[in-house]
Amino acid sequence: MACALGSIATGSPACFGHSVNSASVFRHRQGTSRSQLQRSWLTVKNRQQKLGLKVQSEKPLQHTLDSFSSFDGEGVGRAITGNLGSSSVVGNIKLTDSVRGDVRASATTIGEPSLSPHANIDDLTPSTTPFLTITVLGATGDLATSKIFPALFALYYSGHLPENVAIFGYSRSPLSDEDLRNLISERLTCRVDHAEECGNKTDAFLKRVFYQRGVYNTCDHMETLDSRMLELEGNGPANRVFYLSVPKECLLEVTNCLSASAKSKTGWTRLIVEKPFGDDADSSDKITRGLYQAGFSEDQIYRIDHLLGKELIENLTVLRFSNLVFEPLWSRTYIKNVQFIYSEDWGVCPGKERYFDEQGVIRDLVQSHMLQTIALFAMEPPVTLEGEDIRNEKVKVLRSMRAPTYADVVLGQYKASISKDGKSKIPGYLDEPDVRTNSLTPTFVATVLYIDNSRWDGVPFLVKAGKGLIKHSVEIRIQFRQVPGNLYRERFGYNLDAAANELVLRVQPDEAINLKVNNKVPGLGLQLDSSELNLLYRDKYDGEVPDSYERLILDVIDGDTHLFLRGDELAATWEILTPLLEEIENLKVAPELYTFGGRGPIGAYYLGAQHGVKWADD
Repeated sequence: MACALGSIATGSPACFGHSVNSASVFRHRQGTSRSQLQRSWLTVKNRQQKLGLKVQSEKPLQHTLDSFSSFDGEGVGRAITGNLGSSSVVGNIKLTDSVRGDVRASATTIGEPSLSPHANIDDLTPSTTPFLTITVLGATGDLATSKIFPALFALYYSGHLPENVAIFGYSRSPLSDEDLRNLISERLTCRVDHAEECGNKTDAFLKRVFYQRGVYNTCDHMETLDSRMLELEGNGPANRVFYLSVPKECLLEVTNCLSASAKSKTGWTRLIVEKPFGDDADSSDKITRGLYQAGFSEDQIYRIDHLLGKELIENLTVLRFSNLVFEPLWSRTYIKNVQFIYSEDWGVCPGKERYFDEQGVIRDLVQSHMLQTIALFAMEPPVTLEGEDIRNEKVKVLRSMRAPTYADVVLGQYKASISKDGKSKIPGYLDEPDVRTNSLTPTFVATVLYIDNSRWDGVPFLVKAGKGLIKHSVEIRIQFRQVPGNLYRERFGYNLDAAANELVLRVQPDEAINLKVNNKVPGLGLQLDSSELNLLYRDKYDGEVPDSYERLILDVIDGDTHLFLRGDELAATWEILTPLLEEIENLKVAPELYTFGGRGPIGAYYLGAQHGVKWADD
C-alpha cells in the first residue's frame, strides 16, 4: 500500500542534497490567478512538510496570497520579502539581506532547490541529509530474517541509520507490509549496553519497514518497487542500497532489472552481493562481466563476506600497523608458520544441504573466508587506510600466492557417530537430506599455501577448515621461530618448539588476543613456564561486540570498500583454486572419513609434519 513520507520520517527532515534559499519558493508568470497561486502555495507547503521543513512565517505568506490576484515574479518576491521582515526564516533557511535580494530577482521553478551565486554559505542553515532506502531482495529467506534485518535494526537503534530511512523487503511470498513486520519482529533485539526505550525504537523501526511482492525474472515488479520508493523519498536526493540475498541463478536477471527500473536518479545506488561468487574462474568472470554489463561499476558493487566483518579480522591491520612490537617481526625472518583455522562443531545447516553439496568446503570456506583473511594478514603496509589502497595490497598478496596441488591437500567427510551421552546417533554427511547418494563433496580441507615474495618466501600458511569437528573455533595462530642460541635450551629439553613464542587471534567464539611467552616460575629454583598474556574482549571492554553484518552494511552506506572483494581480487582467488578443484574433480578423489565430533582426518597431521608444522589448536 502507498505510504506517506510522514509515516516514516517523524521528527527528522528529509532534505535536499544542496543548499536552498527562499528564492526557490515562488515564480509566476504575469496574469497568475489567485486560485493558481493558492494551489502553488499548497504545493510548496506540502513539499516543505514532506521534506520536514517548517514555514515559520506562514501568516504573512498567506496574507500575500490573499492580497494579490495577479502579478509577475518580481512582484511576488517583493510582496513575500516585504512581509517577512528583516530577519525572516522560511523553513530552516535564514534570509539575510543578500538572500532577500536574490528572492526578488529569482527565476526558479516552484519547489525546486536553488542557491544564488551571491549567497554566502554562512547565510544558509540547510539540512542536507539525503533519503536512504535499503531493499533486501530475498526478504523471507533465513539469511535475511536472522541476520540482515536484525543488523539493520541494530544500526537504527544505535543511531547509525538516518531517521529519513525506509527499508523494503522483496521476495516472491504473498505478504503484506504488516506480515513482514511480524515476521522479522521476533528476531529484533536491543543492545544490552543501551537498552533504554527498546520498545519505542522497535516500533519506530518497524514503521519504516515495507514489503513488495515480486518475481526475480521480470522487471514489472521492480518498477512497482521503484514507484513506492519514489513516493517515500519525495523530490530531494535519495540514495539506495540493494542487498541481493537471491538464488545464484537469478543474480544477473535481478541486477539487470534493478539497473533498468530501480536505480536512484537523484543519488547513489549500491549493490551488496552474497556468495557464491561463481564456482570457478570462468563462472565467476561471467558474473562479474554481467554486473558490469547491467550498468553497475566496480565502486557500486560490494561482494560481502561476513567473516571479514568480525572484530578481530578488522583489528588485524590495527594490531600490526599501530604496534611497533609486532610490525618488525611480521616477516619470514621471525615467523615460522601461520595457521588459519575455521572449525565448526555442527554439520551442514538445515536447508543448506543442497547448496553445500554443490559447493563443498573449498568453495564455501576457503575461496573467500580464508584467502581474504590471509591477504589482510600478509599484505604490505598500504599507502593510506582508504579502501582502494588496502585492496591494492591484498591483490598483490593473492597474485604472489602459489597455487596448491592435490599433493598439498587433505580432504575429509564426516561420518555418523554416537552422541557424547551415548543415547542417540548423529547422522553422517551422506545421511543429510538433499545430499547426493555417494557424494564425494568434502566437509573438511587442510592445505598449505606459500606466498612467493620477499616478505614471506618459505613460510607455510596452513589452512584447516571443516564441519562436524570437536569444537567451534575461528582463529589465526602465528608461531615465531626459536630464539637463536637460546641460553635456556637445557630447561626446555629436546622440544624447543614448546619454547617458541606464539600469537593467537581468536575470532570466535570469544574474541581474544593471546601472546605466549616464556616466564620464570616464582621460587628459589630456575623453572621455566610458558604463560599467556591474555586480552579477552568481554573482560576488557564493556558492551556487546557488534555482529559482522552490522559493520559491513554500515561500511556499504559509508562507501568504505576495504573489507569487500574487488573484481580483480575475486579473479585472483579463483586463479589460485580453480586448478586444484579441477584436479580433485577429474581424479574423483574420495575424501577421508572422520567421526562427527572428532579432530578430523588423520591425513591432516601428516600434511603438517611434511612442512615441519604441528597443528597448534590440538
